[in-house]
Order: sequence, then structure tokens, then C-alpha cells
Amino acid sequence: MASVKTPWRRETELFSSGTEGYHTFRIPSVAVANDGTILAICEGREDGQDDYEAKALVVKRSTDNGATWGDLQLIVSDPELTMNNPTVVVDRQTGTIWLAYCKTAYFPYVVRSDDSGATWSDPRDLTEQVKLPNWELYDFAPGHGIQMSDGTLVLPADHIEGLRSDAIFNHSHVVLSDDHGATWRLGGSMDSWTTECEVVETQNGSLYMTVRSGKRGHGKRLFSRSDDAGLTWSEMEEAEGLIDPGCQASIVRLTYSDSGDRDRVLLASLDSTTRENLTLRISYDECRTWPVSTILYSGPAAYSDLAIAADGTAICFYEAGVNSPYETLRLAQFNLEWLTAVSAEPA
Repeated sequence: MASVKTPWRRETELFSSGTEGYHTFRIPSVAVANDGTILAICEGREDGQDDYEAKALVVKRSTDNGATWGDLQLIVSDPELTMNNPTVVVDRQTGTIWLAYCKTAYFPYVVRSDDSGATWSDPRDLTEQVKLPNWELYDFAPGHGIQMSDGTLVLPADHIEGLRSDAIFNHSHVVLSDDHGATWRLGGSMDSWTTECEVVETQNGSLYMTVRSGKRGHGKRLFSRSDDAGLTWSEMEEAEGLIDPGCQASIVRLTYSDSGDRDRVLLASLDSTTRENLTLRISYDECRTWPVSTILYSGPAAYSDLAIAADGTAICFYEAGVNSPYETLRLAQFNLEWLTAVSAEPA
């Protein structure tokens, strides 16, 4: 992490509902470009709070590691169709930033930026590549994808099979690219009753996916693992000790033992039976247990996304408010010392 040993944390309210021409901002997605630029991306809902009001994806950028932020920029919009679930992934080898989303929760698209989010390409329709004909609904993560150590880009997503909009037909899945985003293909799907998800690569090259709880989860987060780069997935299991009210969560690799530190994976999720109490947890054993727990925001909260800044500090971009989780989108940045100040790290 950062060389500063004193616990440090900074909070910035980046998006406030009812401002900048939008009724509500929702669904955070955050990335750090190769040059250190931080991109805070979300849905802009002009005329209301509901999902079907999400007619734009917008971004604010910081070129000084989160100290200051530029004006709101429009990435893509459509006055007729929704733009849902932004999911960003950075190709560290090329520097390209890919942003995936779905139109009307049905048609998967990507846009790209080759200048750290200053400008974006025209949208590219991926429907023929990554959506099967019998899939009724389709959504990306939301939040972020990853690039595996072999260079493969991984985008978490979910879909509903058949013609019934029933949760039992929900399946999390992944979308993969082996050629730096030139083409995309489907990976494997999870069990039924699985929806919004995020993924992290473990030290042995496997994938760990954290999945939103539904009826299947009995109030706990779910997880699955893949030992073949996302082509197949293990049977879904409940994550002991991780309460989940049925909400998205985020996961990211924090530090690596092979770089002279120790293995740490960071999880941001709601530790509550309702949408409140956003909590950060650390795992030292590749997501098997989560012994360190720190409350980031105790009030109403919902979706979040995690990233690691260029200086090694952690970023959590999240929904929070006083009376409702959907009043603001805030960006917290903090070092390891702050994260472990309450629950000290084991030796």
C-alpha cells in the first residue's frame, strides 16, 4: 500500500441526485487507467429513480489521484432506450479501457477509450457474440471486470433463460476476450438463482466469483470458483459470515505476496438484512475467510465498486444517503492502515 503509515481516508461526494440535469445517479463503476487517472462512472437517470429512467452513462475523472475532479462527461445516451449496469475493465497491456453495458437489459454493448476516459468510441453491439437466443434478459455485473494474469479480459454478467421472468431462471455468467477486446465470447454460467456478480483472480490462477443473494442464499452472499479461466464453475455455495440483503457487492485484489507483500483480497458488501451498513472486509486466504471487518458507511447504502489507485490506496465508489441509499454517489479513498485500524491484521 502507500508508504504513509498513518491511517488515512478521504471522502468525496461526486454525484448528488437532483443536480447536473439528472434526477438520480445510480450504479457505480470505477477504474484506474494506466496513467493513474481515476474514472468514476455511473448511470444518469434524468426523469426519475427507476431503472427504466437510466438513459445515459456519465463519468467524472481525476488526474491527481482523487484530490480534485473534472466536470461531468457524457459517455453514451439514448432518449428512448435504457443504458444499464456499467461494467468497466482496463487492459493493462494496451491501456484501453472497456466499458460494457446493456440496452434495455437485453442487448450487450461495449465502448472503449484509449485516452484514459477523455473520449469514447461509438458503441459496439455484442449481442451476436455473447447472448444466446433463448436468453430473455441480460445484464453486466455491474461494477468492474478484471484482466487475468494471462491477459484474458473477464466481464461478469447475468441472464435469464427461457421466456419467463422468474428468478429461478437467473444465471450469472462471464464474458471473455483473449485478443484485447477485438472479439468477445461466452464463458461458463452459474447455477440458477444467481444474478449480479463480480470476480477476482486468486493466486493459483483460478477465479472466485461473489454473487448477490436471492432466495437461494438465505440471506448470505453466494460464491463459486472456476479452475479453467471461467469456462466452468463450481456448484454455488453460501459464504459463511457474509450477510446479504439481496444487493450487489464488489471485490478486488488489494495486494500480492509475489510482489513482496502478502495476499489480500478486499470485499465491499452490506452487512445487514436491509440496505445499510456498507462494510469492507479483507481475506488473507483467497476468499475462504474474511477476518478483518471495517464499516465504511453505517447509514443507508447500496451498490459499490472497488479499485486500487496508482499509489496503492484503495477506492470504494458507493451509493449512500441519509434517508435513502440513492441520494449520492460517494468516493472513499483509504490506505491499509485505516482499513485495519479497528481490526488489526494478524501477524
